[in-house]
Amino acid sequence: MNHPPAAPSPAPAAPSSSPSSSPSSSSAPATPADTFARSAPVRLWEDGFAADPHRYYAALKAQGPLGWAELAAGVPAYVVTDRRAALDLLRDAETWSHDPRPWESTVAEDAPILGMMRWRPNTLFSDGDAHVRYRRAFADAVDLVEPADLRERVHRAVDILIGRFGPVGHADLVADFARPLMSLIFNNLFGLPDSESGRLEVALGKMMEGGVQAAEGEAEFGAYVLGLIAAKSETRGPDLTSWLLDHPEDLTAEEVTWQVFLTLGAGHEPTANLVSNALSRILGNPDFYTTLTSGSRPVMDAVVEVLRYETPLSNYGIHFAREPLSFHGVWVRAAVPVVISYGALGHFAEQESGGAHHPGDASHLSWSAGEHSCPVKQHTLLIATEAIERLTQWLPDLEPTTDRDRLTWRPGPFHRSLTALPVRFTPRTPDQTGDRA
Repeated sequence: MNHPPAAPSPAPAAPSSSPSSSPSSSSAPATPADTFARSAPVRLWEDGFAADPHRYYAALKAQGPLGWAELAAGVPAYVVTDRRAALDLLRDAETWSHDPRPWESTVAEDAPILGMMRWRPNTLFSDGDAHVRYRRAFADAVDLVEPADLRERVHRAVDILIGRFGPVGHADLVADFARPLMSLIFNNLFGLPDSESGRLEVALGKMMEGGVQAAEGEAEFGAYVLGLIAAKSETRGPDLTSWLLDHPEDLTAEEVTWQVFLTLGAGHEPTANLVSNALSRILGNPDFYTTLTSGSRPVMDAVVEVLRYETPLSNYGIHFAREPLSFHGVWVRAAVPVVISYGALGHFAEQESGGAHHPGDASHLSWSAGEHSCPVKQHTLLIATEAIERLTQWLPDLEPTTDRDRLTWRPGPFHRSLTALPVRFTPRTPDQTGDRA
């Protein structure tokens, strides 16, 4: 997918070297305390951001706890790069809202990031009683998925994919494994046949990147979800969609549609990136891979490292100030997005630690915090760890064919997502015996 063309200038090393302000940011009314009213925004929509996000994070951090950025051309936002400020924001539901509608009225309808940010009646974009109601319905539905059943679904999906590329002896662990794996798993959890999983994968990929095909991806994903709701409204099954439709909170069909829209997207893309990012770390470190395949080091270590240092959803947790206010020394205007940069927080934490390994350390903020923290952490961890373990049981001699520092990343302001992870291995057919259990 193509993104808006990058500016000829290099990625900014400091705010003064970042591209010139967009009309929307430079024309905004300033107050004496409005730190960024005349500052040049750091452009997270440039192609250079995906290639080298750390330079952009350094430019943002140089501005203080909050930096001034663009999520798309002419669409400004504050970006939180300080852990204390992030926690203060995430835990203060009185000051901050998740409802983007006041902001939406200021943005062009064709803005490529609207698919990821426009208001919908679901858990992510609601506050107060509505948020509690939606979250309860979703959490109760997910609780009906037993860990053993979820593990079986993951193994089944891995086995299907290994059956496709295992006999060949080479694969792309993004296009051939991580992304179709999540399509198979989530398509199955929500109640559609495997034949529909490809539609889900393609639509979400377009929407997540926020580029010129974002609106097309949003429309395709919307059609997928509407078809799913129609099918389950007619015939229930042992799936998340049916359980949401039948939940005692009595959600309307429209409300269920938007819960599914959110949870399918939030489950598929970040989890696929978590798996591929973890695999790239494992395979890029021969010592790590040896201890993994020998069983002396758990897959969870690699997954936690990714969550701490290279989180798959690098910039999100979007909030809006209910009223203009001073926050950590920065004047924040209402109706302007305030984005939590989980990617920046992880990058600076890795710098401070010197890259030291912290097994089991859950101090990262990849699950967010406060009332809107991720309600399915354990399910996500199970999917990621079981997928990687099953893959390496099937193919214990995976070898990357591209050095990790030469891998490329998909464009987009929100995610940290590999374009490809090519590997080779000894060909394996599904009927061969081995270590797989």
